[in-house]
Amino acid sequence: MRAVGPELLAWVLDHHAAALVLFARQWCRSAEDAVQDALVELARQPMAPDDLLPWLYRVTRNKAISAGRGEQRRRRHESASAADRPGWFTSSCEAALDGEAAAAALESLEPAEREVVVAHLWGGLTFAQIGRLMDISDSTAHRRYAAALAALRERLGKSCNRNP
Repeated sequence: MRAVGPELLAWVLDHHAAALVLFARQWCRSAEDAVQDALVELARQPMAPDDLLPWLYRVTRNKAISAGRGEQRRRRHESASAADRPGWFTSSCEAALDGEAAAAALESLEPAEREVVVAHLWGGLTFAQIGRLMDISDSTAHRRYAAALAALRERLGKSCNRNP
């Protein structure tokens, strides 16, 4: 047995991190976070486990499964919250709006634009609050929101035109 120190952690990162991330992706989208949590768990150990690699894979698996469950809970809560809020598409084809297409269109936005849209529409934050949250000006938050809505209308408008 050897002590867990910076050298051991660096070795694990250099030689096994990529494989651990790939392994964790089976259970969650945030595989890098699961691996990081496993490495933090390793760093907390006074001595390295006898079978280091199997231990790392087991801890990574457990962290990834927990993260995956959290992601599922979050998606359920977001869906339930979205169902309780009034619709944000007001076009005449609202009834024909495909939920999967809307989710895909939202996911296709730039991350900063998507963050503003979600914070404003589902979080109920003002542009001033979003500006403070993202460390940007109120007007930049509003511009990102407007650009995101324009992109969503364009992407989703195509599906509306197919179903007049």
